[in-house]
Amino acid sequence: MNGLEIDPFIATLPKVELHVHIEGTLTPALRWKLAHRNNVPLRYPTYEALLDSYKVTYNHRRELNGDNGAPTFLETYYEGCRVLCTEDDFYELAMSYFEKARSMNVRYVEPFFDTQAHTPRGIPIEAIMNGFLRAQHDGEKQLGVESNWIFCLLRDHPVEEGLEALRAALPWARTKDGKGKGLFHAVGLASNEYDRPPGLFEEGFRLAKEIGLHVTMHCDVDQKDVVEHMREGVFDVCAGAGADRIDHGLNAIDSPKLISELKARNIGLTLCPHAYHRRQATEVLFPKIRKLWDEGVRFCINSDDPTYMHDVWIDGNMMKAYRYCGFTKSDMGKLVRNAVEMSWADEDTKRKILGELKSVLAAENNQ
Repeated sequence: MNGLEIDPFIATLPKVELHVHIEGTLTPALRWKLAHRNNVPLRYPTYEALLDSYKVTYNHRRELNGDNGAPTFLETYYEGCRVLCTEDDFYELAMSYFEKARSMNVRYVEPFFDTQAHTPRGIPIEAIMNGFLRAQHDGEKQLGVESNWIFCLLRDHPVEEGLEALRAALPWARTKDGKGKGLFHAVGLASNEYDRPPGLFEEGFRLAKEIGLHVTMHCDVDQKDVVEHMREGVFDVCAGAGADRIDHGLNAIDSPKLISELKARNIGLTLCPHAYHRRQATEVLFPKIRKLWDEGVRFCINSDDPTYMHDVWIDGNMMKAYRYCGFTKSDMGKLVRNAVEMSWADEDTKRKILGELKSVLAAENNQ
């Protein structure tokens, strides 16, 4: 696990994951299997060569860093998406993640997904949505992992294309009129945010709010204008009401006003430590996370795109926070509690997870 073993305490904690891209959980084994099942050519002649491709150090942002010959993370991510072709593929992708989640004691998850990475390839939206919807039901029934999903507008695609994608997906939403199929209950943003401020997507956010959906948005770490993007997310979007959550958002430490407003409005951040640790030294990154904690900003720990990030999942991300931020067991319990409270799960689900958390912490205290 990138040099760290999972402490038994971390393994035992019940977990809630609020920042994971379902396509970012596509394992090399499943990618290889689906490529051959769907006759999708891969550039890798052997499975071992495919595995080796995951060891590359990505060029995080070519527009910021220049071209060093390495692929960007997003190029690799979308190349992986090409093997997803049928309803069964999307179902299998999600169920594979839910099985992994169960093994890590993840009780509830809000996966990000999008349709814009798939429909331009000729994939019917019904295949995507019905595959995920089946997995949502079976993940809970068969594995005990509950989920409510988040539809993402791709930030580096035309705004109108995203709006059309959202409108097409609405029959699968959990709308306040009760007519939707209930797959997703929120709208967010994903993909490259370079020169693409969140305000561009205000029409989509307002539509989401009108029909009873939540709004969250990515503000990636150290991206160009990220503090301004966060300011828009907190103060401007949704007709000034602001987003319900901010994804990533570590750069709030660069703005005392943002820190103050995040606390005042009770807006939580979904941090993914290993995603940033790939690019920042331990002694640089984790004091930033600790500063947010000491300032009283609410956040939780998540995995982001684990299979493309050295196979570090939510347990590994929590372990890094535990080790490098100097958190106590009580602090880790508070991080889980944050995730539960930040989630949009129903109250019964929240009570069950919090009850389990209380029991785990009590057992630790009695040892």
